[in-house]
Amino acid sequence: MSTEHHADSRTPTEARSNDSWRALLSRSTTMTLAIVWLVSIGVLTFGRDLIAHPPNVAVAVGVFLIVLAAIMVAAFGVVHQAENLAHKLGEPFGTLILTLTVVIIEVVLISSVMLGPSGSSTIARDSVFAVMMIIINGVMGVSLLFGGMKHGPQRYNMEGASVYVAMIAVLSLCTLVLPNFTVSTSNGSLVPAQAITISVLAATLYGFFIYLQTGKNRALFTQPSHAQAIFGSVTTANTPETRPDSGTAAVASIGRGELVRRVLLLVGTILPIVLLSHDLGILVDAGITATGAPVALGGVIIAIIVFTPEAITAVRASLADEGQRTLNLGLGAFVSTVGLTIPTVLIIGLSTGQEVILGESSANMVLIGVTLVTSIITYFSPRTTALHGAVHLVLFGMFAILLFAP
Repeated sequence: MSTEHHADSRTPTEARSNDSWRALLSRSTTMTLAIVWLVSIGVLTFGRDLIAHPPNVAVAVGVFLIVLAAIMVAAFGVVHQAENLAHKLGEPFGTLILTLTVVIIEVVLISSVMLGPSGSSTIARDSVFAVMMIIINGVMGVSLLFGGMKHGPQRYNMEGASVYVAMIAVLSLCTLVLPNFTVSTSNGSLVPAQAITISVLAATLYGFFIYLQTGKNRALFTQPSHAQAIFGSVTTANTPETRPDSGTAAVASIGRGELVRRVLLLVGTILPIVLLSHDLGILVDAGITATGAPVALGGVIIAIIVFTPEAITAVRASLADEGQRTLNLGLGAFVSTVGLTIPTVLIIGLSTGQEVILGESSANMVLIGVTLVTSIITYFSPRTTALHGAVHLVLFGMFAILLFAP
């Protein structure tokens, strides 16, 4: 009798809590946490000496690959947890969580290199430019090419696409091109007044964009129906009653206990990236110096780490003939990078005294201009085609060539 009482001694709340943890800790989640935390603990315990003073090249490369793999696994895990949490919370919180988690990872990695031993002043510029080329030309090029080859011309919401293109044009030109033409500095950096102004304007514009995207203008960023694509544009008047309720229902479907557990899982997956970022920065700096690779390669590595999960999702969406979702993932990723990452890095630079150079080279400014013009042509067409994707991939190829042969 006492044994039965002991077995059932848990309160209903405790039983539900344990069951909820079992539901959240799936096999893939458990493996992700185990891998990234084992690597993090190993690096923190006895890996720092190997990173600072590797006995030979093979050990240095091996440690770099292990740290890089762990951060990549953690990045995929973070996006997965953020998507689950976003699905439960609904809008506007869902979009904000997804955006903030990606931006946090990017800022942490950029800061680790910027404030590392080499004190790179161009890593933010290199990273943002790499994101632009990889996402807008590489990922979107592949998505449009494969989606167009599989489904033919694909529909999307032109009004929403025009907002993305406008945001990309203004933010990229003001942050990556304009600094080269100011007279306050001669190296593409910004004086404090300029840095603060650009940070405030960019963050405010992005905040207003999120407010409209998740509120009154939400319908502009949804997949239009066949009839809407033919007979008229998608406006907020088309779906005024139904869409806001979905977010409310999602918020109501999650309890405080589940919310806390999901947030803890998200934090537990992000933390290893923070712990390993400094070591990755040291390894990247050492590798670039030892091999004579272009300095901008560090920015490319950060861009690949941060946006690979979203890139895969964007290509899958295009293959599923979800043109607007592809745009939201791809173009939205770059808008968040310029709208949030650049202001954050500028503030970090001002706070630490680290110079931040944003102005791009002449060749890269040409690539930025051609990318913007091509994007206008692509996303102001009624439907995207495989040929649009091929054109963007040509620009991505030029970026890759100029990276190693400027």
